[in-house]
Amino acid sequence: MISREAIRSKILEVLHLQETPKRTALAFSIGVFIAFSPTYGFHTLSALFCAWAFRLNFAALLLGNFINNPWTTVPILGGTMWTGFLILGIPDTPIFSWNDLTTESLYETVLPFIWPFIIGACTLSVVGGLLSYPLVLLMVTRYRKNHPICEQVQAN
Repeated sequence: MISREAIRSKILEVLHLQETPKRTALAFSIGVFIAFSPTYGFHTLSALFCAWAFRLNFAALLLGNFINNPWTTVPILGGTMWTGFLILGIPDTPIFSWNDLTTESLYETVLPFIWPFIIGACTLSVVGGLLSYPLVLLMVTRYRKNHPICEQVQAN
């Protein structure tokens, strides 16, 4: 029979509570960086790879990564495009016509949106990662100070 202490130990191991608040905040901020990156479709794989390659807290990394979810995708994409157009100095959004959308014209229709998307996503990735690190560091530090179970794990 599995003891209650063994289960608790496994949960604490998965949550990486023995890590310093700085490493937990770093994992979360890398997750936020991935969430805003232009690699749609590969966010979860990127999070898995970073957690494995850098031995980071997977729970914190995935939590940061899930900032981009079905409810936030449209605002994030809108902010990405707006940022890209702003940085590139494109005054008006290119006109997109649904009437003549064929496989031949798809490339020409999407082309004006590619660079603003990439530049905007990379910019928001860096800004999001840099802003989330100190905020999460502060939150984790305060939480661990107020919860004795975290202090016991760090002492071990």
